[in-house]
Amino acid sequence: MSLPAGGTGARVPVIDFHAHMLEPEVFRASTNKTVFTGFGARPAAAPRAGAQSLMARMFDPAAEIADMDARGIDVAVVSASTVIQGTSWADAATDLALCRRCNEQAADWTRRHPGRFVGSAVLPLQDPALATAELERCVRDLGLAVANVSSSYRGAYIGDPVFHGFWEAVAGLGVTAWIHPEGVTDPWFQRYALWNSAGQSIEETRAMASLIYEGVMHRHPGLKVVMAHGGGYFPHYLGRMDRNTANRPDTAVNIGGRKPSAFLRAFHYDTCVYDPRVLAVLIERVGIDRLVMGSDYPVGESDPVGWLRGAGLAGDDLAAVAGGNAARLLGLDGGAGGRTNPAQA
Repeated sequence: MSLPAGGTGARVPVIDFHAHMLEPEVFRASTNKTVFTGFGARPAAAPRAGAQSLMARMFDPAAEIADMDARGIDVAVVSASTVIQGTSWADAATDLALCRRCNEQAADWTRRHPGRFVGSAVLPLQDPALATAELERCVRDLGLAVANVSSSYRGAYIGDPVFHGFWEAVAGLGVTAWIHPEGVTDPWFQRYALWNSAGQSIEETRAMASLIYEGVMHRHPGLKVVMAHGGGYFPHYLGRMDRNTANRPDTAVNIGGRKPSAFLRAFHYDTCVYDPRVLAVLIERVGIDRLVMGSDYPVGESDPVGWLRGAGLAGDDLAAVAGGNAARLLGLDGGAGGRTNPAQA
């Protein structure tokens, strides 16, 4: 399915920016070491009812494509599900080896199914130099268009100065960074699955604050960063952030004296927020042109385009959010495929 845009009759592909995949060996290596099982507190030998069949679909590109066709999705940006098989628990060399397996899988899916998948790269960011080299390899040799980045690594949030060289590489390569937390490690959040319902949104808020206050977004105004889950809580509570900057101007030393709210439109946001009222506020704060459709496949919205329509989007606004904005970020041409290599753009 594609959607008409404007009065020219041109059509834009429908793009799901938030679709997950799993790699068998990485999945086995990460079992009981990620937030999905409370870091082993709830062993994953017997997934809860319904979860096993959903997880199985993430190993199989044919199953994902069948679901895409049923849902009217032309292109999926596929990313390793780091809450299930994140690898930052490993030493740097092992992390790199596991990330490479995921990245080769993403490249394989895009080669075998041209025009249906855009692949993303996971990176061993506990060692930023290794991560930067792997990102360069993924763009140069594998043709991957997106860097799948967590909110923090070994306690350092993603805007920390230790990552500044990495962000320079991201900006220079022209790739899109998609920030999706691996999951909060605080044991309190493991009860009642709060790591997912509240923790992810807190992690996204901390990631955005880190990128802003450490000056990453100020130094790289053209940086392409997409926040998963609508950016969490950050876009919805800027009054206190801006007030703090007014009271403490020294906190704005890395952002040219600007308010944090001035950077809201420096980011893009996926629409995986589950509540039309939250989406409405996000649109009001950042604008239609900063949103990309995200379903959180296979566990999220089963009809993401229908959900956008139900939230009130139609016409050019619907076409932009359901695919046009993502196509612009990813360098897709007018069809469902034909990605321009960001390193050559």
